[in-house]
Amino acid sequence: MGIKKRSMFGPKFKTTRPNRWNKGQKMLNADAQPLEKIAKPIVEPILEEEVQKPTEQIKNEDETIEQVASDIKDALQRQFGSDGRKGDFTLRMSNIGRPSCQLWYEKNKPEAAVPLPTTFIMNMMLGDIVEAVFKGLLKEAGVKYEDSKKVTLELSDTNVSGTYDIVIGDAVDDIKSASDWSFRNKFESYETLASSDGFGYVAQLAGYARASGKQVGGWWVVNKANGDFKYVPAKWMDVDKEIQKVEDTVSKLKENKFERCFEPEPEKFRGKETGNLVLNKNCIFCSYRYDCWPDMQELPSVKSSAKEPKIVSYIKLEKEYANAG
Repeated sequence: MGIKKRSMFGPKFKTTRPNRWNKGQKMLNADAQPLEKIAKPIVEPILEEEVQKPTEQIKNEDETIEQVASDIKDALQRQFGSDGRKGDFTLRMSNIGRPSCQLWYEKNKPEAAVPLPTTFIMNMMLGDIVEAVFKGLLKEAGVKYEDSKKVTLELSDTNVSGTYDIVIGDAVDDIKSASDWSFRNKFESYETLASSDGFGYVAQLAGYARASGKQVGGWWVVNKANGDFKYVPAKWMDVDKEIQKVEDTVSKLKENKFERCFEPEPEKFRGKETGNLVLNKNCIFCSYRYDCWPDMQELPSVKSSAKEPKIVSYIKLEKEYANAG
């Protein structure tokens, strides 16, 4: 099915072009048109229309503006409110998919964490603003969705709560903002995300789906660098398997025995192993990596001859490189 450049989904089309409106609604509901294929045709015409409007013709869509403003206000209160980000450890939908060793640290040794950067709140706010604006765009595009709702996942030994972003049809979706690298690499597909999911996005979505009694949808991902966006479906996810992983994590935390989840990786330079061991890629952004690997050395690449070689987290150096630092 060919997709026209102008929107088949926006509410204005319902009255001006009813035949195309009906075709658009069929696209939204048809199994033959997965959401990842029609995501951009749904939203881009709205952006194109707004960009091309002369300033004096821009109309305020009051209801949508009020919704976006309210969501941003809630985000500001959440980020700057008195509740803060410190307190007793608790399992949440947003952390149940993280490595159990990281959760052990959050529970037992939070003081070992690397101090949060001064950009932390700004990055969190940007993510909240992106979510609020994107929901507004979906609404203007005529996409019907259920808004955020708090749900609780009942596990064998505990309950875990969280708030999903949206439900389209009968499937739960998450809205994520991402760096340019993550947008192009991590969120290339479900497989690339699931293969290196240190932030636990897969388990988070599985938890929302199971707790709400709905299907798994996927992720709407917005590139923070340039505003590009896409839809990454999670239709290959085995929800039962992901929930079992969560159950296993809860059991490990109950035992309260620390065990590393990842082993060091062989360093490779120009496709060949150097004999050195480096920090596992799943540990790179962990706030507890320095305490977990106390002998780790962060050094310029010992094999590189570049003027400004990249910094590498070495766990073990061969004798010939032992004095590199």
